[in-house]
Amino acid sequence: MFGIILNIVLIMLSLNIVICFIRTLIGPSLPDRILALDALGMQLIGVIGVIMIAQDTVAYAEVALVLSILAFIGTVAMSKFIERGVIFDPD
Repeated sequence: MFGIILNIVLIMLSLNIVICFIRTLIGPSLPDRILALDALGMQLIGVIGVIMIAQDTVAYAEVALVLSILAFIGTVAMSKFIERGVIFDPD
């Protein structure tokens, strides 16, 4: 029964990833696309977590941590680029 629930969750997360990817491609504005990419990253972390539960291992924990750090840094960098026009300040 637990395996069936995990499979349903993986299917739902996969559909959410597809929806976020479509929003990333056709988003009406740049902030919408950045938000969709951030949500896509969080959903990928969720998929990794569900796979770790299904396989009863912690082997992918580092992958999830690195992915979360990269998603956060990317969101902050793109938000700063929208706000100021540059990512790195020259001062």
